[in-house]
Amino acid sequence: MFRFCSLTIVFILLSCSTDALSEGVTLDNAFERSELVLDNVIACAASNKDDKQISVFFYPRPGATNFQYFETESSDVDKNDFDNYTSVIYPLVDVFNGYLMKFEVEVEVENEKWVIVSFDENGRTHLSNPIRLKQIGKPTEYLSQNVTVEAMSGMPTFSWKDGRYSDTKIYFQVISDAQNNLISGTYTFDRFFQYYVLDNVVLNITKGTPDVLNEGNTYNFTLMGVSEDNWVNMIAEKRF
Repeated sequence: MFRFCSLTIVFILLSCSTDALSEGVTLDNAFERSELVLDNVIACAASNKDDKQISVFFYPRPGATNFQYFETESSDVDKNDFDNYTSVIYPLVDVFNGYLMKFEVEVEVENEKWVIVSFDENGRTHLSNPIRLKQIGKPTEYLSQNVTVEAMSGMPTFSWKDGRYSDTKIYFQVISDAQNNLISGTYTFDRFFQYYVLDNVVLNITKGTPDVLNEGNTYNFTLMGVSEDNWVNMIAEKRF
């Protein structure tokens, strides 16, 4: 099963603490005495629109601690060999007021990599699927004009089109309020979603059941199209 993360263009840049390892520790050595849970952190990465950084996003489940980032020297290695990954310390930032988080990663102009995010939860260390950085070959597109919103009595329908990349496998949709608080976060394989109808939802990170939207309020719709190897092909945002 693919594991992905969500993304927004409007970032709340609040620094967060982490019990970071020393830089250069291999992933294999870092957790040699830990009980590992593989493919159990929802995470992905996108190239930023206005700078040379990459945002590596993940969903920190309630109670998770000790957030760590690991990367390979290049993409030409075995992504499943933990000896190829070493820890690097990058700034850790809140997204959607802490509902999601991201590492802000400095990238090399001529080098792509594999990365993994980890955190501790319930006495075990959980790892994301390997994420393939593609800032050179497939920089993330920003295509807000591709989204259409149809108002339907507090339960609007959203539809969208793909950009130039044809390998998107799953779409993440976030509804947030004017203060950037996440109201719902859902994943579909389809290019449409109705709030808050779960008929075509394949993964849901919403806490509880959100209320019907108030037609007099302003909200934001954020969309991310993600490839099989967890790279964000497309980002779109629409205020409604």
